[in-house]
Amino acid sequence: MNIIAPVSTIMSTRLITVNPDDSLETIKTHFDSNSIHHIPVVRYKKLVGIISSTDFNHFLRGFTRNEQDSLLESVRLRAWKAEDIMTKKLAKVESGDPIRTALEVFKTNRIHALPVEENGELVGIVTTYDIICTLAEEEIKLEDYKRL
Repeated sequence: MNIIAPVSTIMSTRLITVNPDDSLETIKTHFDSNSIHHIPVVRYKKLVGIISSTDFNHFLRGFTRNEQDSLLESVRLRAWKAEDIMTKKLAKVESGDPIRTALEVFKTNRIHALPVEENGELVGIVTTYDIICTLAEEEIKLEDYKRL
């Protein structure tokens, strides 16, 4: 992997986003229907937060033991909003920043997703999974085997 290549070369651009006023029921539907682990929260094209599946599951923890708990969970999902559980203080990168910058932010902050912006607008997200996939797809050369 060329770690000085821009983040835009490995970021995901097909984003599922929510509004801060969206219910957690909407968030649950997105997590259940898509193979994603992070949902950016956007207001008028400006990134205001992010919700990870880990944070969302932490919010739900312990509320599905019986029918009454399921009813309570349903009420909570409709009553609470994205802004109530989103992470607001975000690390971000610009689309032209080198991948190395994203690696440093991941390493320093022990996070797994970075929103990517261009001119103050969300244009993508880069995750540790994106980096792993890029490394896994990298061609292995004969000289790499000689070093082993």
